[in-house]
Amino acid sequence: MIDIRLIREDPARFKKAAEDKRIPCDIDRLLQVDAELSQANRQLQQIAEEKNRLGKALLKLDGPQRQQALDELAGLKQRQASLEQTVKELSPVFEQLILEVPQPADPDVPVGKDDTENVEVRREGQVRQFEFEPKDHIQLGRALDIIDVERGVKLAGTRNYFLKGDGALLHWAVLRFAFDLMVSRGYTPMCVPLLMKDAAMIGTGYYPGAEEQTYRIERDGLNLAGTAEVPLTAYRMDELLREEDLPIKMVGLSACFRREAGAAGKDTYGLYRIHQFDKVEQVVVCANSIEQSDRFHQEILANAEAVLQALELPYRVVVVCTGDLGRGQAKKFDIETWMPSRGGYCETHSASKFYDFQARRLNLRYKEAATKKNRYCHTLNNTVIASPRILIPILELYQNQDGSVTVPQVLRPYMGGKQVIRRPDAARA
Repeated sequence: MIDIRLIREDPARFKKAAEDKRIPCDIDRLLQVDAELSQANRQLQQIAEEKNRLGKALLKLDGPQRQQALDELAGLKQRQASLEQTVKELSPVFEQLILEVPQPADPDVPVGKDDTENVEVRREGQVRQFEFEPKDHIQLGRALDIIDVERGVKLAGTRNYFLKGDGALLHWAVLRFAFDLMVSRGYTPMCVPLLMKDAAMIGTGYYPGAEEQTYRIERDGLNLAGTAEVPLTAYRMDELLREEDLPIKMVGLSACFRREAGAAGKDTYGLYRIHQFDKVEQVVVCANSIEQSDRFHQEILANAEAVLQALELPYRVVVVCTGDLGRGQAKKFDIETWMPSRGGYCETHSASKFYDFQARRLNLRYKEAATKKNRYCHTLNNTVIASPRILIPILELYQNQDGSVTVPQVLRPYMGGKQVIRRPDAARA
């Protein structure tokens, strides 16, 4: 959420932000409602002061003067009731309008319409050149009996799957490796709830905007989180922290759920765009400092890159253009990992910087030691690893000509020392 004072001071800046991000919002209507609310609240304050004055005067009045004061008091009460009704009606309108205002992107973010205009920063690793005709991850998964899409679809509908045997072990291995790496880097491990109240969804900026992508439990008024970012960022909601407790660095491993509404016919093959997956997520809550936010943005990006480098997967980093940024993101780096079957680099990580956008919504503050003032925190988050999407490049880039798949070196301790995945009946032969 944006500080209304900033919008009052420079409405053109926020109109430009909405235009650049291609996110509709009505700044003029917001300012109109804000002005009407401010006027009503000022008048209510004046009425309260006048009522207080009259109340004291009544003690000294009698006769016609007392009656006149009582009549004035009755008129003030009627006016007060009318203004309170105005505030009651306008307040939710104001709240809805201000929640829709996007945060302006950082000045160095490229202006663009969508992900096709994201700008490459660098590439890491070498793309494998095959000496044989490679299979895609589904062909490999079926042949090795480690992926079963057909039964997943039969039981749960489209974009569902089973991982089995070494496929399930590989999935858990990559998650555990990434989780352990983050713990070794000083991030607090967190086991998080998956069902979130609307307040947490609004607080982290998913509502309004992502309702169609979210599985909602209407009976209980709860939502299946699409990422551990929601519970981790909202963990200290409505709390006043001590500055010495910052930064707070957390890592969570959770199941994630997304409806993928609007993606009909898009990426229907394989494990790239699915309804349920597991993800290791990193979240940082820090002091209200642009310098600190920039530093932690680089840190969480480096953490994700360390995982891919350990897995020896080729990837590239892109800075996301304005049209591909979310409402609250001031800047975002995507990491795209090479996937042979898709013929290019594809998104596997998103590192986002929010400044105080989420913290304002969450009422997440700290007391600044030097000034004793309460300040809103800054928040950041990034994927550490998400599976089974990351299994696409692992299976495809580590495949062998005989159809087996070599297990990445760093994952072998998590798979009982297994070096190669073969079909179970072939392994027994």
